[in-house]
Amino acid sequence: MRIIPKEMQTLWTLFTAPVIWAAHFLACYITAAVLCARQGDAGFATVQLGIAAATLLALGLIVLSAWLAWRQWGFGRRDPPHDDPTPHDRTLFQGFATLLLSGLSFVAVLYVALPLLFIDGCAS
Repeated sequence: MRIIPKEMQTLWTLFTAPVIWAAHFLACYITAAVLCARQGDAGFATVQLGIAAATLLALGLIVLSAWLAWRQWGFGRRDPPHDDPTPHDRTLFQGFATLLLSGLSFVAVLYVALPLLFIDGCAS
């Protein structure tokens, strides 16, 4: 019995959440650097709005990735370690590892967006 469709059971699912975090990190910092360099403090409200929107999108995608991983893991019915040399245990291990990476990436995205709460303008 397949937990998720076969095309979803690749190693690429393992890297989905960290790639989303990395893309969010680059998008936020590059956008802030470019808009602050061009517009100064006048463009900071735009920077904050853009980072907030990118953060919400990234968090939503990471939650989707975590849900798919949880589903692949079997909704947590079997506790780790999944270390038997069987395709079923490999699938469970991959789902569990993906779920953990999704949690880590979720927190990382929050930390990338955290400066929005403390910074009120572009540095001169």
